[in-house]
Order: sequence, then structure tokens, then C-alpha cells
Amino acid sequence: MDNLAHSLVGAWMAEAGLKRYTPLATAALVIGANLPDVDGIVTFAGSDASLYWRRGWTHGVLALALWPFVLTGLMLLWDRHVRRRRDPTRAPARAGPLLGLSTLAILSHPALDWLNTYGVRLLMPFDGTWFYGDTLFIVDPWVWLLAGAAVVMADARTRKSMAGWCVLGLATTALVTVPPFVPWPAKVLWGVGLAAVLWLRWKGTQVLSTQRVATVCGVGLVLYLGAILLGSQVAAPRAKAWLTAQGAPVERVIAGPVPANPFVRDLIAVGPDRYHFVRADFLRGGEAHLQRSDPSLPREPNPGPVIQAALAAPHLRGLANWLRLPTYEVTETEAGWRVAINDVRYSRSVNGGLGFAVVELDKSLRLLPPRRGADHEH
Repeated sequence: MDNLAHSLVGAWMAEAGLKRYTPLATAALVIGANLPDVDGIVTFAGSDASLYWRRGWTHGVLALALWPFVLTGLMLLWDRHVRRRRDPTRAPARAGPLLGLSTLAILSHPALDWLNTYGVRLLMPFDGTWFYGDTLFIVDPWVWLLAGAAVVMADARTRKSMAGWCVLGLATTALVTVPPFVPWPAKVLWGVGLAAVLWLRWKGTQVLSTQRVATVCGVGLVLYLGAILLGSQVAAPRAKAWLTAQGAPVERVIAGPVPANPFVRDLIAVGPDRYHFVRADFLRGGEAHLQRSDPSLPREPNPGPVIQAALAAPHLRGLANWLRLPTYEVTETEAGWRVAINDVRYSRSVNGGLGFAVVELDKSLRLLPPRRGADHEH
């Protein structure tokens, strides 16, 4: 998930009552909810390095066992050498509660990451297997809304903080209301939710406690995740039966989410030699809620030597490790071979996107140097 979602979930846990257990509880929860993403620094090394390292070591079982102790130690050092030096009358932070809260916040991070289709390697460094929840899109505004309601209610007290929340609110509202693929019921629902957050900020404190609001929002978030998961579980077998009736053999169906639209699923049906793409729209009735969304693409369950040579290219080490639903376009050239690689979760054309790359090979299947002006990896 995006770091705004992780941060709001950490802050939500604090407002749900956990911040009362020790000083620096809120800071530990917000930092811990983001801490495994320290591997984001590898993004500066390039997109393939990012695919190779992200959601690996820092998200795996060994790091998850060590991070709480690291974070607790850092928080205690800050408490002793900075916070209480500035004001010696402040109560000291408590190591035990800090360790417990740090553990909870840090575990929330891979739990959220697991929910989307990108994947997370939970067993690293012992096993590089990717795990997928196929429930949420990487950026989900409904998580922002439900996790952020109580946080805004508690934090928007000064002009500076209110200005910051207003900017964030305008930006997130634009992301939901401007794109044409978000249906009007979702836009209306977002407007109602945003109005409720504003009401809670101005009037809610007179009738409701922040902790109660956080508890209700937490229940709402769990119900939302359950509804999304249930929708996917319903859509996948229906799509499989629908395609089979059309004569398209299907081995399994992956029901993925779409950005900001909880009423639609992006279904990828994996056949013996092709991928089929189906859109399930729960706002449509009957069989009309299932429609083909993109032309089917070839699948290579057993890639030949040309494809294997392309995947062995050093600059595709990360992509080759991350691919889940790959498709390949092999073209013979004067020099040898051109191999275009896509992962159909995020890229279904030669126009680029996450999971897209091009490799040039000579007739002996050796890697050719990139041609000036040619597209290679995106």
C-alpha cells in the first residue's frame, strides 16, 4: 500500500486508544507502520533494482522480528536525549508498551501490502516466494477515508494542521472525482464520507469521543475489506463459468481490484495458453455485469530458449524474479531476436508500464547493447 495509507492506519491505532499506554506511542505507531519501507531507497538505483529488492528483506520474517526492538531502542534514545532534555518534567516513555506498540504497527505494514496484487515476500530471507491477497489496489482512497476520519478529528486543531489536512483532502478528492473510470456512486459515496469527516471536525467532538469514532471507523474498515474480498470470491467463479461456456478453457481466475472503484473487479482468467480479461461490474444486473475488457493475450507456460535468454539478462534480474503473469512477444530481427515482456497485472500492451521490458538478442541468444532511442525497460 501507499505510505499515506500506512501512516493513517498507524495514527488510527493511536486514536483508537493505544496512545494512552506510553508517551511517544503515536510516533512509534506511525513510524512503525512505515518502517519496512526503508527499502524504498533502492528506487534511486533504478526500476529493476526496485523490483528486485522492494518488499523483500525488510518485509520478511527476520526483519519483522528485529524491527520492533530497533524502533523501541530508537524511541527510548530520543526520549532520553532529546524529549526529556527539553522538558525534564515530562513522564518517561515506557519500554514494554513501546515494544508492544512497535510490534503491532510494524506487523500492520506487511498485512496491508499483502492485500494487493503486487505481492510481498513474507518469508525473506529464507524463501523468496511472493504472496498475494488480491483484495485492494495499491492506492485505495477508502482506506484513507476510514482510517483518517478520527485522525483528522483529533489532529486538525491549529491553523497549520488544518491547512495541511485541507490540502490533503483536496488532493485525494481530485483523485477520486476527476478520473472518468470512477463511477458516480463511488464519487457520491466519497462526498458523503468527506462531509462526515468535516462534520466530525467541527461538531463531532461535542457529541462523540475521538476514540469512539476511531473504533467505529475500524469496524467499518474491516467490513469494507471483507466486502471487497467477498466480491472477488463471488466474481472469480462466475467469470470462469462464463468463459468456459464460451469455449475458453480456464485453469484459474485472479480477481483484482481497480483504482477507487469498489464496485468493479478486474478479472484475469489463466488458460492453458492464453490470458482472458473480464470486467465484473456489480452495479450491473444479470449476465451484463460480466464483459470482456481487453483482447486475450498469449501465455507461455513453458518459455522457449529465446525467452529464457531474455529473462536471464542482468538488467532484468528484478523483473524476472517479480513476474507473476507474464506474456511475451518474440520478433525475429536482422540481428537476432526482440523480446517484449509484460506482466498482465499491470501492463497489457507494448506502450510500457510496470512489468514491461524489451530485450534485444543476437542469433546466438547473446544480449545486444541497447540501441540509441529504443525502448528497453519502463
